[in-house]
Amino acid sequence: MKFGWQLFAGIAVFYGVTTVVYGLWAEEVVGIVALILSTCLAALIAFYFWFTNRRLGATLPEDNLEGEIADRAGEQGFFSPHSWWPLTVALFATITGLGLILGWWMTLIGAAALMISIMGWSMQYERQ
Repeated sequence: MKFGWQLFAGIAVFYGVTTVVYGLWAEEVVGIVALILSTCLAALIAFYFWFTNRRLGATLPEDNLEGEIADRAGEQGFFSPHSWWPLTVALFATITGLGLILGWWMTLIGAAALMISIMGWSMQYERQ
């Protein structure tokens, strides 16, 4: 993780330069948009790694050359074993994507249902 943010920042700079060169040379909108999105994605990952590295401050177990596998042991998070919400999110994301092909009315219905299912998934343990 120590080198991760620098790697992805370099990738973002490369994609940025490539986007400018491609934008001046080829006048295709789809390629320019794809390169802009690639630049933004690499910059987002670089920012996440930088922010995490700055917040933790210490050397991570994977950066220690003499580290053991057990150094990284511990709780990794909570994962619900019985939740149906990921299935509904995937279903309505698929419907939203198909709506872009079949018709805008389906996109609007799928997007509304997708927002509801995302809220249900993120708040499934907040019920009284």
